[in-house]
Amino acid sequence: MMKLFFAPGACSFVPHVSLALAGATYELQMVKLHKGEQGSPEFLAINPRGQVPVLIDDDRVIDQVVAVVLYLDEQFPEAGILPKTQPARSRALTTLAWMNGGMHATFAHIFMPHKFASDADAKAHIKIHNTALFEAQLHQLDAMCPAVGSDQWLTSSQPCALDAYATTLLRWSGLAGLSPQAFPRIYALANRLLALPQLAEVVAAERYQLEPAPRPTA
Repeated sequence: MMKLFFAPGACSFVPHVSLALAGATYELQMVKLHKGEQGSPEFLAINPRGQVPVLIDDDRVIDQVVAVVLYLDEQFPEAGILPKTQPARSRALTTLAWMNGGMHATFAHIFMPHKFASDADAKAHIKIHNTALFEAQLHQLDAMCPAVGSDQWLTSSQPCALDAYATTLLRWSGLAGLSPQAFPRIYALANRLLALPQLAEVVAAERYQLEPAPRPTA
């Protein structure tokens, strides 16, 4: 059985949604980032990078969200985790790479400026600069989403990994001090995704909500 190591609100939401959309049987293991469990010897023995997601499938250990999504797409080819035919697949992979290498990286500079500078003024500048950049990227993503009221998703008529990543990035907008509702197309798409019956257990396990909430202490 597959096992997914995840943290509520993290990008591990993307493979978590993908597994549910595929109807897969899997086990969950929560990693409490706020308690530093990602740096524990037990977790570092699984993933020396100290990050989620991590997917274990038999003797295979896959980390990095793009790699995990591509692996699940191969394992469940009929699930629509990513489009199968061109040019939709190329467009989806381009967007997935941009979400991960562009938007995700920008947010990291906002949420963890200490990883990029030690000086207090430099950290403040990094956070301010990247918040403006992240807002611009969110507006770009918003323009890519279907119109409010549409029954379409980012790549087709069915939800896929990109919709889950868009939902994650929108949630992070609140953590960056931006209003999720300032991006109405992503907001509508995210709410539709979170309301899907097949994702009810995912939403519950992830304690998912679009507006930021206080960090858990337990």
